[in-house]
Amino acid sequence: MSHPDHSTHTTKQHVPSPIVSRIEHVFETIVFASRWIQAPLYGGLIVAELLYAYKFLVELWEMVRHINQQEETIFMLGILGLIDVTMVANLLTMVIIGGYATFVSKLDLEGHPDRPDWLTHIDPGTIKIKLAASLIGISSIHLLKSFVNIANEDLEQIKWKIFIHLTFIGSAILLAWTDKIMQKDRKH
Repeated sequence: MSHPDHSTHTTKQHVPSPIVSRIEHVFETIVFASRWIQAPLYGGLIVAELLYAYKFLVELWEMVRHINQQEETIFMLGILGLIDVTMVANLLTMVIIGGYATFVSKLDLEGHPDRPDWLTHIDPGTIKIKLAASLIGISSIHLLKSFVNIANEDLEQIKWKIFIHLTFIGSAILLAWTDKIMQKDRKH
């Protein structure tokens, strides 16, 4: 029984025709360009951030107008509300800048004096962890508002707020742990 000589046997590689290659290239270009579909979403978030800035200014104006009639507790709740609005605006900024730079297009900010430091090492994992940390901060403000105004709060609702807050903390820890494992795997 003779064995075929494998060294003289040549295999043909499938070479796509120029038409198929051209179609594939056009399709891949369209797929890559589809990232720009997200650009209007980030534009919408900028509008939402403008609305939040307006809400902040309205609440601040009301506090100024009624400063002499407000009890300290009500004033403190107003301040915590302003902090809450600011933290949500920070969250929006992070999502807008980080998401756009990660998923749509690089931001040409080299040499810009106000370029955020975190922008140099942003990736989807980092964005998730920063978002989780922001949500914990916002949740903390809501809890603090409840504790300051505990006489007017339903204890069952406070329990749920604590549970939700702890869930945010647990989620952030798991996200950070997962990201650390993934970073370690990339280094090896």
